[in-house]
Amino acid sequence: MSKKNKYTIAVTGLNNTDNPGPGIPVIRGLRESKDFDVKIIGLAYENLEPGIYMKNLVDKTYQIPYPSRGTNDFISRIKEINSKENLDVIIPNFDAELYTFIKAEKELNEIGIKTFLPTREQFEERSKTNLPAFGVKYGVKVPYSKPVNNYADINTLHYSFIYPVLIKGKFYDAYLAYNNEQAINYFNKLSAKWGLPVIAQQFIRGTEVNVVALGDGKGNTIAAVPMRKQYITDKGKAWGGITLADNNLLDLTRYIIKKTKWRGAMELEMIKTISNEYYLIEINPRIPAWVYLAVAAGQNIPEALVKLALGKRVKPFTDYEVGKMFIRYSYDLIGDISQFEKLSTTGEL
Repeated sequence: MSKKNKYTIAVTGLNNTDNPGPGIPVIRGLRESKDFDVKIIGLAYENLEPGIYMKNLVDKTYQIPYPSRGTNDFISRIKEINSKENLDVIIPNFDAELYTFIKAEKELNEIGIKTFLPTREQFEERSKTNLPAFGVKYGVKVPYSKPVNNYADINTLHYSFIYPVLIKGKFYDAYLAYNNEQAINYFNKLSAKWGLPVIAQQFIRGTEVNVVALGDGKGNTIAAVPMRKQYITDKGKAWGGITLADNNLLDLTRYIIKKTKWRGAMELEMIKTISNEYYLIEINPRIPAWVYLAVAAGQNIPEALVKLALGKRVKPFTDYEVGKMFIRYSYDLIGDISQFEKLSTTGEL
């Protein structure tokens, strides 16, 4: 038996809390690769992200600055880490950091670090503010939405919408407002957390269904697994879900990837109405936190993404196990204050 290659892969999104990042399920998928071994480098923004302390998953962690500090500081830190670890691939898992990584792709590639991300044009055209135009361009049903930048916009929502209305953050979070007072409250909350604009979106009644998918950048769908949320937290996050047999949803996913020539992972958030119409409510331009369900169902998307990043040919997945279910749970990690202190003072653990 030939020895498997070993790659050093850096992963962000280690905040495995009640609002979980995708980092830990991505790492689990990579650890289960049948084709290569991995050394996992965790990239953490905060020193209490649980993934930092999961020794069986993360080999070493480095603290990195928020992208809001500026691209130069951010990339300089990545280069510093690379000088110690000789990274092969970075998998960023937060919407807010993706633009910085996309912008720096060429610079990272020059020092041997591969990524596999959407282009800047793909990233921007699927944004929440541009989603209505995306729907028109590609012939996909999208709920009516508009950006909200101030109180004047909020106070005139009733001219454009019938309550309830979804009030959505620029990057994350969404709340259903049943009146103007609630809309103002959510606007304040989301603008303070994520900045402007906040998005008001028509509420479509139906069942939310999601797809995690991977495109090769040439119009081909490498992987696609649909899921229905079975338990949702107060933050709107899936705490349980089950894979679905839904050929119409898969056909729509393949259509979107073919038309956009999507490069990288994505999550499509859809509403399926009682009349079996599908409305696209959001495209998340990265791996979602529930990706390990796809791995367990037979499509190891993190593994396939790494292969694509390294320029390897990847055969598309053709099936997955329907009725595969996931349930999240809380678990107390025990560490020592010395670990916290070391990360806080040296920036690595």
